Amino acid sequence: MSIRKVTVLGTGVLGSQIAFQTAFHGFEVTAYDINDDALRAANERFAKLVSIYRDEVDGAGDGKAEKAADSIVTTADLAAAVKDADLVIEAVPEVLKIKQETYQKLSELAPHRTIFATNSSTLLPSDLKESTGRPDRFLALHFANDVWRYNTAEVMGTKDTDPEVFRAVAEFADAIGMVPIELHKEKAGYVVNSLLVPLLNSAMALSAGGYADPEAVDKTWRIATGAPFGPFQMIDVIGLNTPYNILVNSDDDGKKLAAWLKDNYIDKGKLGKSSGEGFYKYS
Repeated sequence: MSIRKVTVLGTGVLGSQIAFQTAFHGFEVTAYDINDDALRAANERFAKLVSIYRDEVDGAGDGKAEKAADSIVTTADLAAAVKDADLVIEAVPEVLKIKQETYQKLSELAPHRTIFATNSSTLLPSDLKESTGRPDRFLALHFANDVWRYNTAEVMGTKDTDPEVFRAVAEFADAIGMVPIELHKEKAGYVVNSLLVPLLNSAMALSAGGYADPEAVDKTWRIATGAPFGPFQMIDVIGLNTPYNILVNSDDDGKKLAAWLKDNYIDKGKLGKSSGEGFYKYS
C-alpha cells in the first residue's frame, strides 16, 4: 500500500507544519484551505518554517528547506486538492460538525483508494467514521506542535480500520521523520493529550479563578518539575483557538474557561505565538 501523494486539509499552525514536514521528506504535498487569504497566511508560515528548519534541522541547508516550501501546491479547490491523493490528513478546526461535513464532501470527491486520517486532538475517530464513507480506510494520525522537534505521531484506528491501512499510515509517519506511537484501542486525547489537556485546563482554571497569574503558574511548573515550558507557554504555541474550540463544546466548567479565554485574550487578538501575543508577547 503505497503513499506518495499527500493532501493536508487546513493550513493553520499545525496543518502547515504537517504539510512542510511531509514535503521536506520528499512526498508530493498539496495544502488546502478555504480561501485565498488563508492560503496567503499558509505561505507566510511555510516561509517561516524554511528559516526554522535551516537553523534547527539536520540536512535542511543547501536549499533543501526552500525546495520543500516551493514544492507544496496550495489550493482552495477541495476537488482539485484530493483528486489524486493517496492520503488525506485532515487538520480543520476542532469542531465535530465541521469535521463531519468535511468528510461528507471528501467521501464524494476523493478516489476510493484514498486513506483519510484525522489529526483531531480530542475527538474519537469513531465520532467521524460514518461521515467518511470508508470506515475501513479511516483512522487518526495525531501530531504535536513543532513537529520537527517533538516528533511523535500517534496512530489510532477504530474497530473498522483495515490493519493494512493502519500499518501503511504508521510506516508513512516513520518515513517523514516521526516516531509512530501505536494505540491499541480508541482513547479520546490519545496518549499526549490525555496527559496534557488536564494540565492545561487546570492551569487556566487557576488563572481564570484569580488564584495565580499565568506567569506564576508557568514558573511554578518549570521549577517544580524541571519542564522547559509552562502550561501557558504551551498554549501560546498551540494557539488559543484550539483549546477554546474544545472548551466551548465541553461541560459547564469548560464553557466558563472558554468565555474567560475569549473575553480576555481571543477578542483582543491575543491568539498565541503565531499572532505575536497570547499570554506572552513575542517580538
